[in-house]
Amino acid sequence: MKVYTTDKIRNVVLLGHGGSGKTSLAEAFAYLSGITSRMGRVPDGNTLSDYSKEEQKRHFSINTSIIPIEWEGIKINVIDAPGYFDFVGEAEEAVSAAGAAIIVVNGKSGIEVGTQKAWELCEKYKLPRFVYVSNMDVDNASFRQVVEDMTNLYGKKMAPFNLPIREEEKFVGYVNVVSETGYRWQGKEVVECEIPEYNKANLELCRDTLMEAVAETSEEMMERYFGGETFSEAEIRAALRTNVCECSIIPMTMGSNTLCQGVYTLLDDIVKYMPSPENRTCAGINMKTNEIYHADYDFSKAKSAYIWKTIVDPFIGKYSLIKVNSGVLKSDDMIYNVDRDIEEKIGKLYVLQGNKPMEVQELHAGDIGALAKLTAARTGNSLSTKATPLKFGKFEISTPYTVMRYKPKNKGDVDKISQALQKITHEDLTLKVVNDAENRQTLLYGMGDQHLEVIVSRLLNEYKVEVELERPKVAYRETVKKQSDVEYKYKKQSGGHGQYGHVKMRFGPSGDLETPYVFEQEVVGGAVPKNYFPAVEKGLQESVLKGPMAAYPVVGVKAVLYDGSYHPVDSSEQAFKMATIQAFKKGFMEAGPVLLEPIASLKVTVPDAYTGDVMGDLNKRRGRVLGMNPLPGGKQVIEAEIPQSSLFGYCTDLRSMTGGRGEYTYEFVRYEQAPSDVQEKEIAARAAKVAENSGDE
Repeated sequence: MKVYTTDKIRNVVLLGHGGSGKTSLAEAFAYLSGITSRMGRVPDGNTLSDYSKEEQKRHFSINTSIIPIEWEGIKINVIDAPGYFDFVGEAEEAVSAAGAAIIVVNGKSGIEVGTQKAWELCEKYKLPRFVYVSNMDVDNASFRQVVEDMTNLYGKKMAPFNLPIREEEKFVGYVNVVSETGYRWQGKEVVECEIPEYNKANLELCRDTLMEAVAETSEEMMERYFGGETFSEAEIRAALRTNVCECSIIPMTMGSNTLCQGVYTLLDDIVKYMPSPENRTCAGINMKTNEIYHADYDFSKAKSAYIWKTIVDPFIGKYSLIKVNSGVLKSDDMIYNVDRDIEEKIGKLYVLQGNKPMEVQELHAGDIGALAKLTAARTGNSLSTKATPLKFGKFEISTPYTVMRYKPKNKGDVDKISQALQKITHEDLTLKVVNDAENRQTLLYGMGDQHLEVIVSRLLNEYKVEVELERPKVAYRETVKKQSDVEYKYKKQSGGHGQYGHVKMRFGPSGDLETPYVFEQEVVGGAVPKNYFPAVEKGLQESVLKGPMAAYPVVGVKAVLYDGSYHPVDSSEQAFKMATIQAFKKGFMEAGPVLLEPIASLKVTVPDAYTGDVMGDLNKRRGRVLGMNPLPGGKQVIEAEIPQSSLFGYCTDLRSMTGGRGEYTYEFVRYEQAPSDVQEKEIAARAAKVAENSGDE
């Protein structure tokens, strides 16, 4: 591929609800620009951007992919992002690299929750955007309805640039609002045609909206507009470009991806109206001077780049996808990774076309490319020169809250699984692997059940290891509410030296649930010699790891050694340790043992209409609603406290209750005594397990 300068680059991300037509639009772009000789289809699993086995099997995008195309001397980096919520991390990465967005709306389904989430992402990053209505060749697709709904949601900045021409329920052409011309398709050609009567009133309305927007770009334009002057097409286009770049106008257009209708016009509009990187800003911090460094995609400044995505593929290797923030990167450049404090030679430079790497000699500021085999590099790292070390802010990525416990099907695969998961977490920042040593389980955190299901499938198909997912153990704790006083004598006689340890101890609550135990001794007159106190404490340390009630860790217990006895020959540290362990078991069970459950502070963000359903559901889950706070855009944040055990499966339930519009976050706050039914259930489960394993956990 040729080298393109900053002004000749457009970085455009495709966003929208899952199944709205983003991948087929990218396919139409590739076909029209001559990259492919025939268009792939999602159901056939042969598209450029959905290249992974998982995507081909499931028929939807899971990973963000890039298709750079050349159009009228301009390089358009088309970034195809997934639309399903479980893969939102991929969309967030894609948006951080883009300079503009196309929100794809299915003309048949209309505005869906994914459309609104795409809009919110664009607002967050202040991305100029188009709204493209797909599937216009389908009978009941309605461009007018989508325009109306978008205008109701987001105001008058929605501006149709093209209007559909339909004949006998078929999509046959379009009217260009800017040039006020009609066009129809004849085979692959577009020919000019009369504007149908039914389009004229709508054309006038859309044209007036555009003219008002053009007039508002300057006082001079405003005066001319009120003076009844008409603007030239060049003036209109220049003013509209300014409006689009400032997000004060959102162009709306439409087409059919599978028939490649309306896509040619969309490509032209991307070139005409969407900003090149030189129209956008980008700043980092110079780590030498501690001052803000305005990189601003300026090719004349020091080299710098940002890793916005990592691909770790067992077949094609590791690629760090970069966006050049300033300067010009060339093959064989030395590059300094500020975050990892390491300098590496970058070797060859690539641009990726789906999963196909193509070598390029250099990448100018604002361009997107890929570096192979940067061993230490991770997503979010800043790259620069050692002379001008620059660090750029990291983009925000969603936190995963759906958790499952995983177990290897084959015990010998433990190391392989952990290595495979490490590679997957390098490329998927919304996947977290947590080793919960206290409860002897390893946990996978993801964005939803489907996300974790895909990970399990990838482990099997790509890394040839099999894992099973199951409900995670809740991190219960055990403590005591009362006082107890016990003694235990540990005696063993077996030829030669025997074993003798005798302790009298009191157990009760320490009042501190942060620490497992507090140990004190009040031994008088050397009944237990001082050199055995550490052995007693060692016995306590072992005992609190698995409580006597249901084998959960013990917290908040005070143990006082106040008496005992010893044997000058047979007593040993081991004997006192064993005596303490047995005394603890007895004393704990006599001191009113209770089970503590973890309580989470939960925040659920939902549109007003769903607050009743969500609060009712929280009550069923033993949640305590603490209050509600309104948010802009007709949303409420419901704040509640809820047992962590009740959050299992909450992601799926909340999505089905709110049509995918609800979001939640939670964090652990404290432990509270569990209700008696929960405690009994856990004790019974523990007894059953002991019986099954004959005492071996």
